[in-house]
Amino acid sequence: MHPTLPSLFRSLTRNEVREIDKKAMEELGIPGLVLMENAARGAADLLRAHNPVGRIVILCGPGNNGGDGLAMARLLAAEGIFVEVWLVRAGKSLSADAASNLDFLRKAEVPVFNSEDQPLQLCLPQLSPEDWIVDALLGTGMTGDVRSPFSELIALINQSKARVLAVDLPSGLDCDTGQPLGCCVRASLTATFVAVKSGFESAAAVEWTGKVCVCHIGIPRQWLNHWYSRTQSEKSRSMHS
Repeated sequence: MHPTLPSLFRSLTRNEVREIDKKAMEELGIPGLVLMENAARGAADLLRAHNPVGRIVILCGPGNNGGDGLAMARLLAAEGIFVEVWLVRAGKSLSADAASNLDFLRKAEVPVFNSEDQPLQLCLPQLSPEDWIVDALLGTGMTGDVRSPFSELIALINQSKARVLAVDLPSGLDCDTGQPLGCCVRASLTATFVAVKSGFESAAAVEWTGKVCVCHIGIPRQWLNHWYSRTQSEKSRSMHS
């Protein structure tokens, strides 16, 4: 039996999440699309482990969190699991990797509904306790109060009878403090990537995250430990300079 290499860090801040992704691409040469694919696979596997039998509605924002949701939709479709995908652009352009995953879905003829063309207000209230909502609207980079249309969608999600799987963290939860940014999705389950987020350590955060499961995205543990040791050394030097 092989020993598991321990992690030197317990949780990640918003800036550390961004830095890990950046350095993994620059130093290891792992493309962003591969990191997104691995994240989506972990979240999709977690959802399948809960044996979903009802509808699966995946709500995708315009950023990389939404890209994770789009990739999840394709991976679930590859298992023959029917999903309903909704794209919420909110007047913004998609991130490059999210746009690529949207293109993959369209070429595969997996339907993607645009929330600006068809109102989600008609879909979400119809869901039952056997159904799942996948929250891939807003990611760890979110700061400031949640704005329209996301604030209205979060209210609809929380009013729904369906169970909720949050991708990386519930939309509207501050990554660093664990406090709602005005409003927040109340998830049954959270698939978070690489490590738990700093805000999850707040006792109040569990009300929003539900059970948290860490999904790895293909970055070797020894590199992560080296990255953490290096950043801690840099912080120490800057404090004493």
